[in-house]
Amino acid sequence: MATISFKSVGQLKQKFTEDPAVAKSIAPIGIKTPLRLSQNSGLLDMHYSLEDQLSDNLRNLLLTNWGERVGQYFFGANLRPLTSNFVSQDDFDSEAVIRIKDATSRWMSYIDLIDFFSETDRLENRNIGIIKITISYNIPLLKVSNKKLQIVLYVM
Repeated sequence: MATISFKSVGQLKQKFTEDPAVAKSIAPIGIKTPLRLSQNSGLLDMHYSLEDQLSDNLRNLLLTNWGERVGQYFFGANLRPLTSNFVSQDDFDSEAVIRIKDATSRWMSYIDLIDFFSETDRLENRNIGIIKITISYNIPLLKVSNKKLQIVLYVM
């Protein structure tokens, strides 16, 4: 075996530089929902920020009901059944908070829930309405604080 000293090695005539197109391309993290065709490149719109992807995942968790996720029956917050038994705003709020806290602690434990706010908006027909739920949360690992998410549920 030969021993070679690095002191006797020359230098390259050309130096390697980063290709600007490669250096600026960022790998996507996940697919945006609802699914949309991409206007830029690729087939579907994608998330390039972990914060945006986690917000999208939380929204999907809250809007998913038990039995809708194949192979994981208890995935989701199961909020839609509460809208069919809607009697009073206080009863809905107390049960919704419990279900949201349970779902996030089970499936997304890295999210700290802060506040819950809901409002009911009756449409022209008094028997149909909309419940808007706004949730404030933190993601301590990403140093994201006071992020808000709003979901809409229809009451029958």
